Amino acid sequence: MFSISRLILSESTRPFHPPIKKSQVRFITNVSAMSKRSRHLPNPYDLTHEPSEVLQTDLQYVREELLPNVEERITQTLKPGEAEAEGELYVGAAGIAYAFYHTSQVAPAPRALRYQQLAQNYLQSAMQAVNRRGKHLNSGFLCGDAGVIAVAAAISATTGDSCQANSLGKLYADLAEICKSPGFLQAGSDEFFVGRAGYLYGAIWLNKTFGREVVPLGVIHQLGETVVLSGQKYSVKFKSPCPLMYSYYGTEYLGAAHGLSSILQVLIQIPNFLDANEEFDRLVHDSVDFLLSLESRSGNYPCALDETGPEARREEDELVHWCHGAPGVVYLLAAAHRRYQDPRYLQACLRAGDLIWQRGLLRKGPGICHGVAGNGYVFLLLHRLTNDPLHLRRAAKFARFLGTNDFKRHARTPDTPFSLYEGLAGTLCFLVDLECPESAAFPFQDPFL
Repeated sequence: MFSISRLILSESTRPFHPPIKKSQVRFITNVSAMSKRSRHLPNPYDLTHEPSEVLQTDLQYVREELLPNVEERITQTLKPGEAEAEGELYVGAAGIAYAFYHTSQVAPAPRALRYQQLAQNYLQSAMQAVNRRGKHLNSGFLCGDAGVIAVAAAISATTGDSCQANSLGKLYADLAEICKSPGFLQAGSDEFFVGRAGYLYGAIWLNKTFGREVVPLGVIHQLGETVVLSGQKYSVKFKSPCPLMYSYYGTEYLGAAHGLSSILQVLIQIPNFLDANEEFDRLVHDSVDFLLSLESRSGNYPCALDETGPEARREEDELVHWCHGAPGVVYLLAAAHRRYQDPRYLQACLRAGDLIWQRGLLRKGPGICHGVAGNGYVFLLLHRLTNDPLHLRRAAKFARFLGTNDFKRHARTPDTPFSLYEGLAGTLCFLVDLECPESAAFPFQDPFL
């Protein structure tokens, strides 16, 4: 089992901003226009007259051929000792560990033990990096120490090491002190990758995973209040058309990566938070409606506020990614539908699904952040929302496409090809979730949590 030294937070703990890596540049600056070549590959599937039993054939192919192949490619090409800690959950070793942890939760008992061991092994380098930082930890979730610690706590609990699981849970809870100050980061204090929204989702996830308050609900509500007031203050200061608005390095992102949609989703999902404050509920609800008003004719959403109106991208240049566009915004819309029972949000989800079916087989690779598996996850979400088998059939086709020669010839190899968000570890999660669609969820984005 990985070891953890005694890590202590002090008042001198420094605010943290992760170094900008090549794999993150696309989220920090406006994405430049690609070549005239389409961003996606043509969808070769027509389900109109396809017999319903073909779904079982597709799922069998995923289970017996594709899933074992993806698992083998990860474990045989990138050994646990070779996985780099840098990149944390997003593109580091901790993300691969999470993928095998997630797989262990749905696999039969004999295989589950093997996946648990793989999760422990891949986590080693990430936990060693956390240990080396000592008291200078940060509260970043996807790109930071908090996410590594949360996953380590869950893995420890799964393997029966309750003492270490509790210690890690307490350490995660202690990290809340870092992000209580409204402007604790130079940029992105409220966003999902390094800011409060990510920490809050991690807290909600840990509490659900452990079945108790690892992070006290009062602390979660306090941080949620800070997020709301921060967004309201920014909106007033810069005369934003949205009641709550946030920026990351000067850009008012709208999508799931660094943007408004993931922040609003987290606020909606904090237990009892909006129920206790009508004004906060109104601000969040009105902000969701503002974002819905930006839906394009194709069912997509702009990357940032400066790409609306006359500055909107041409339809062929729109991004159909989890990080930017409808495949990420859809999780906010699903959470809003569940809370407010407004059919407009569900209809927007369905329109997003139709867009993704047409333009979601991305050239960027197999990953979940901006790849085929991430877009396939939207169909699993829609299946949970509607119980319509059409969406499960679509999800299975996106999985099947990953094994085609067309994809292998024309898709790009990501910078981090085995990682959770860019590479095959995220693909593994998607393929595994096809086996249990009733509980399937994009990693750390589950509106049913």
